[in-house]
Parts: sequence; C-alpha cells; structure tokens
Amino acid sequence: MSKIDYVWSWMGRAKYWIVGAIIVLIVGFADDNSFWNRHKRKVVLRELNSEIANCKEQYNNDDKRLREMESDPMAVERLAREKYLMHRENEDIFVVLDEERPEAPADTTTAITTEP
Repeated sequence: MSKIDYVWSWMGRAKYWIVGAIIVLIVGFADDNSFWNRHKRKVVLRELNSEIANCKEQYNNDDKRLREMESDPMAVERLAREKYLMHRENEDIFVVLDEERPEAPADTTTAITTEP
C-alpha cells in the first residue's frame, strides 16, 4: 500500500500542475478552437489569400485585354492569329514551339507570311 499512498500524496501536492497540464492539452490540441487547428486555418487562409491575389491579377489582365479588343478591331484579329492560329486565305502559318515547354501549345510563337 505504500506505493498507492505515495502516488496519492504526490497527486495531492501537484494537483494544480496536473489540472494545468490537462487544460493546456485540451486547449492546445483537443478542442475545436485549439492552437493546432488555429494554425492550420491560418495556413489555409494564407493560401486562399494568395489564390485571391492571383485571381485578381488574372481578372485585371483579362479586363485590360477585353477593353483593348472592344476599342481596337486589330486586337481581335491579333488574338485570333496568336491564340487560335487563324489566318487569311493567302497566308501560311509557321508554328515555332518553345523547346523548354513543348506541352503548352497556347504559348506558341507564330510567324505569318503572305504568298506573292
């Protein structure tokens, strides 16, 4: 019985430390609003803010391009030639692919020549 008495007496002396450690464990790791979950949410929030910034930048670029196409009729023709590889009847198109990124056909450089 001496070991049981020793454990009980130790727990009686350290009861505040034990309760404090249990509270720290619950608040730190087990609760829905724990520090661990809070850290994970901050990481996700940072990623989402980065994605929002990228989307805003893409939106601004697309909006600028749209305004340019609405005001300049040659911009529509340029877009059709560059992105969709369209050409006039009397023209040939030579597509030069970038060797660093062969899988991206949208990033091609085109050379348009007219036949005499």
